[in-house]
Amino acid sequence: MIQRFLNLYKSHTLNVILIIGLIFRMIAVVFSEGFAFQDDHFLVIEIAQHWVEGIHNDWLPAFGAKVPGGHSFFYAGLHYYFFEGLKLFGITNPELIMFLVRLIHAIYSMTIIYYGFKIAKIVSTEKTAITVGWLLSIFWIFPLLSVRNLVEVVSIPPIMFAVYMLLKHQKIVNFRKFVFIGFIAGISFSFRFQTILILGGIGLVLLIQKELIKALQFGLGVLLSIALFQGVVDYLVWGKPFAEFLEYTNYNLNHSAEYPNGPWYNYTLLILGLFIVPLSLYLFYGNVYRFKKYLLLSLPAAIFFIFHSYFPNKQERFILTMLPFFIIVGVAGWNEFVEKSLWWQKRIKLYQRSWKFVWILNTILLLFLTPASTKVSKLRAMNYFRERGGVEYFALETTHMWGSVLMPRFYHGVWNDYYTITQENSAKQIFEAIRAQHKPLPTHIIFAEPKDLSIRMKRVQEQVKGLVFEKMVESSYLDRFMVWLNPVNVNQTYYIYRIVY
Repeated sequence: MIQRFLNLYKSHTLNVILIIGLIFRMIAVVFSEGFAFQDDHFLVIEIAQHWVEGIHNDWLPAFGAKVPGGHSFFYAGLHYYFFEGLKLFGITNPELIMFLVRLIHAIYSMTIIYYGFKIAKIVSTEKTAITVGWLLSIFWIFPLLSVRNLVEVVSIPPIMFAVYMLLKHQKIVNFRKFVFIGFIAGISFSFRFQTILILGGIGLVLLIQKELIKALQFGLGVLLSIALFQGVVDYLVWGKPFAEFLEYTNYNLNHSAEYPNGPWYNYTLLILGLFIVPLSLYLFYGNVYRFKKYLLLSLPAAIFFIFHSYFPNKQERFILTMLPFFIIVGVAGWNEFVEKSLWWQKRIKLYQRSWKFVWILNTILLLFLTPASTKVSKLRAMNYFRERGGVEYFALETTHMWGSVLMPRFYHGVWNDYYTITQENSAKQIFEAIRAQHKPLPTHIIFAEPKDLSIRMKRVQEQVKGLVFEKMVESSYLDRFMVWLNPVNVNQTYYIYRIVY
């Protein structure tokens, strides 16, 4: 059995890598519910469903919105049309819809493995391609991220396709082919505006390599793609081309300091941790060692990395887009260095053990994270309201912390605004305002976290006749682990009560 697998692996290496990668992504599709960050749900899924429901929302421009919000219609728009198609077939259950969304993203993400392997094989060796393939396939962060609605990940395949095609056809000049390559690459911009740094980097490399005609053709394709999916769409909506991109640029220039910030080496430390020492050190050294040789991969990624390292707004997910290129160049460069290094050649067993350590730790993380759900207590609380029925208005109590949290009403199926009881807006203030303004009273209240729960409940009970416990919704094991690592995380346990008036 093992020998048969080894023979299959030897003769069909890429196919085996793809199949193993798909298996882990399918595990994530089935078991990994929820969303990783706020934007991958509230700027994609909720917006698309709003449009399906005919609801206007001011987070992202919708029909009837008055000003641009600084976000591309493209990705949320694809989900809108997908949701509309599912609705025609009577598929409206949010859990089933999200299962299908995860499935599509999992299959789509397989192109990252495929093109990563092919690119590495063109620029380096079969050995490098195999290592790159396995890292992109089953490195611990990729299966989980591959099923999320992260524009930072979704924007990768069009760029990898373009780089692969440029390398594959580097000895020919064909106007239509290279315009088409640029057009596909330009789609990444419509997923995520910051990819213009990578696209510009690719064009710059072509110019450095004195491929002026290819650079112009590639650039024309990119511009046509951007003009179609951004310029034309924004003109139809706003009467002004590129209104969203201009607003996005303006907003970030003026508000970047209001988001998580960090030192310039923040992303360097992040990558060192993500890729497990010593592998992360190998990859960094490989990128520096053969930066010039693999310029089409290394320079665009470096431009992207340097920009984000110095721009004030630093969030972990921002750097994800350049990771496949970092891996390819890192592995190729490091392999070349090891082959020429007398020090390492005399310590082959040590080198092999270092890789064993990386893969053992990676396997532990992979098995732990791949089936893990994230932010799951939020969606399960909303699922409970949907399945229970009769909950049109509810309140969320978070006075144990400052501020409130966003609840994914996509799973509730009811889009009425919910009331938020916080340190700033007490239960007394909220209920007095509801009654004074003759607003609908909430039928249920959700208390986040058990901290000071009895005291918090008492404050609410002073405004109503009573509270009847209905359900406790726990966080996932990953959410609890993240809170243990950093209590700032608000992946909370929720206590649902019915309000008696």
